[in-house]
Amino acid sequence: MDWKLEVVPIPVADVDVAKQFYSERLGFVVDHDTQISEYSRIVQLTPPGSACSVVLGAPTGTAPGSVRGVQLVVPDIEAARAELAGRGVEVSGVYHYRADGALAEGGGGPWNAFVSFDDPDGNGWILQERPPEG
Repeated sequence: MDWKLEVVPIPVADVDVAKQFYSERLGFVVDHDTQISEYSRIVQLTPPGSACSVVLGAPTGTAPGSVRGVQLVVPDIEAARAELAGRGVEVSGVYHYRADGALAEGGGGPWNAFVSFDDPDGNGWILQERPPEG
């Protein structure tokens, strides 16, 4: 049996502001924007190349800005960081974890190079570099 993670709810205070950030700043594709009722709207977006989407404004019972650590995996951390910064996203520098668990500047080897950023509500995202195939 296949178990596929396909949608991650991201609680936001203002769906329009979040939709603009995720689509225009991060480059996520808007899959649909549906007004369910007078009080409920669902906006689903998918990161380029991903099989998993995010839903903004989904009724999760979670406060806006409380989601932390959602990871996107990229083949080139420096290029991904530069792309986000070029789109106006405030991103951290590249960092890695040392053997003692402390953070250090720069990449630290296979699967150990990260960049982080927050959406307008403070939901925290992490980019992680995957090693080259081969």
